[in-house]
Amino acid sequence: MGMTNKLHRLIDANLNRLREGIRVCEDIERYINDNKTLSKELKSIRHNCRIDNYEIYLQSRDIVGDVLKKTTDSEASRSDIRSIQVSNIKRAQESARVLEESLKLISIADAEKFKQIRYALYDVEKAIF
Repeated sequence: MGMTNKLHRLIDANLNRLREGIRVCEDIERYINDNKTLSKELKSIRHNCRIDNYEIYLQSRDIVGDVLKKTTDSEASRSDIRSIQVSNIKRAQESARVLEESLKLISIADAEKFKQIRYALYDVEKAIF
């Protein structure tokens, strides 16, 4: 796999991780906390986590070759809903940062978009906690 494909693989994995983390928080706010405002804000952020020509990145997906796909002990254990939200909002923020940095090699506009998503997630995190 060439370096371009590896970069695309990194972007694909982090797009998925970002949307998944946001979705977990969104559903907790929606179904457990009955918080319409925060669930709508998270949904809006999640819908903005798109990238043009996504198929290019998807083609580089390599689940079999993922050297860390096994769940770690810390990932397998959660103590309560709050710990699930903390883990997932942090996961989303970290993924937004990876996307921001890696997309600087492809599209400054996309890199900036994910920077703004990261900052929006910081604001939502404050509102949640």
